[in-house]
Amino acid sequence: MSLHDALKAIEAWPLSEEIQVSSWMFPAIETAHVVAITLVFGTVLIVDLRVLGLASGRRPVTALSHEVLPWTWAAFILAAISGGLMFISKADGYFFNLQFLLKMCLLLAAGLNMALFHIGPFQGVADWDEKTVAPARARLACALSLGIWLGVVTLGRWIGFTLTR
Repeated sequence: MSLHDALKAIEAWPLSEEIQVSSWMFPAIETAHVVAITLVFGTVLIVDLRVLGLASGRRPVTALSHEVLPWTWAAFILAAISGGLMFISKADGYFFNLQFLLKMCLLLAAGLNMALFHIGPFQGVADWDEKTVAPARARLACALSLGIWLGVVTLGRWIGFTLTR
């Protein structure tokens, strides 16, 4: 079975077909996806701007993180589920869409950047938790995070204009 055949088989799943033919399912799923991505980006933005010293300078980084990260993860899970549902409705089209592939690469980069931040500069957060300016490595990771997430949002919107299959 070729990749194309496998993707077409996914599109033939009953749920995939229901999303394809329904007048309301895809728009509802897409709306949930947009709201979820907005929440992910917004909560990431709050923490990143704090670490960069551009907002909430009086709040400890750890306190701010503990408050917003549950929202980030809940929204990310919703975005993954809704994104997966959109994908199965046009798996062949999405998989061969450059903007979709780039978005997936950026999501992988966001995860890697977050992991490196948590095993790197965040390990010493006790030393800079209440300081307005975080160490350079922490600021670099957060600046990269902002750029990556802006790319995810931009490419996500771009997909809708370039999906052809």
